[in-house]
Amino acid sequence: MSYGGEPVLEGASIVVGEGQFVSLVGPSGSGKSSLLRAVIGLQQPLEGTVEREVAPSEVAILFQDDALLPWKTARDNVALGLTLKGVRRGRALEQADVWLERLGLGSFGHRFPRHLSGGQSKRVALAQVLAREPKLLLMDEPFASLDAIVRTRVIQDVASLVEREHISVLLVTHDLEEAISLSDHIYLLSRGPRAHVTRDYPMPLPRPRDPVRARTHPAFAALYEKIWNDLSHEVDRV
Repeated sequence: MSYGGEPVLEGASIVVGEGQFVSLVGPSGSGKSSLLRAVIGLQQPLEGTVEREVAPSEVAILFQDDALLPWKTARDNVALGLTLKGVRRGRALEQADVWLERLGLGSFGHRFPRHLSGGQSKRVALAQVLAREPKLLLMDEPFASLDAIVRTRVIQDVASLVEREHISVLLVTHDLEEAISLSDHIYLLSRGPRAHVTRDYPMPLPRPRDPVRARTHPAFAALYEKIWNDLSHEVDRV
């Protein structure tokens, strides 16, 4: 992966184990989003390989901007991914109802995206992705556009669902509190170009885990300070 002829990433080795929640943090321009695109197959690395133990159809991605079609209802938007996989429409709509209910939107299936709040739209987008039953979920700063309270509630929903469904997750985020409270492991990328993994941090916070209560864990403050200092060093590096 290159930008202007120079590699964006170089020597980045990332492992996401079964059922693990892994986060990528790093300075802007370090290739975090490029790495996600390589994992899902939207971008090909110039060197190296992306090894997946799951089928391409079992990998899903949730972007910062929700990919909801404005002329379809929430229910139809959730069902869309299933119909594209070949699921008959009736069954797809049944599954859409199940996932909207699980995400607290059981009575909102008839609404169009313009009639949903930011948090509701994000939950519809999440239902759309999870209805496909992925084994690996990639998330590219999916909560950045939400206000603090809504963001926290959606993050709690995500944490609960991925633990319950035993989904592996690779998250790109600039929010260290978010990364620590959600993750089993965090990788820090160096400043780009030619970014590489400069640190990796196993998270000692126990599971099952509530991402809000996790912030009161005795180890949280020390973890935050350590990662923040390392990240600041990369940002300031010439």
